[in-house]
Amino acid sequence: MVGIKRLQEGGADIIAVIGEIDASSSIELDFAIAKSVGEGFKKILVDCRALEYISSAGLGVFMSYIEEFREKKIHMVLFGLKEKVANTFEILGLSDLLHIRENKTEALKLVNELSV
Repeated sequence: MVGIKRLQEGGADIIAVIGEIDASSSIELDFAIAKSVGEGFKKILVDCRALEYISSAGLGVFMSYIEEFREKKIHMVLFGLKEKVANTFEILGLSDLLHIRENKTEALKLVNELSV
């Protein structure tokens, strides 16, 4: 079971990911991020506290936006990754390409600093 919820806080769009992101559910994640970009958000937080698993397809969604975000000056910060999920990002070197923080407070602080 996967769920994706969006809410806005402090000028940022927060995308909460619940459950597992695999090949089929990665489409929902992609749609949520695309919608956020389409609505003009420059600050995107991805709440991973309830994310149990992410497949290569899910990781690919994040990777597919790196260049576009750089060009459009959109900043995305992931937070609350469980150890197992965080290890997946680290092993693949994605922790060097994506901004990852421990909690929402740190993520909001960073996204605001990057947006100055």
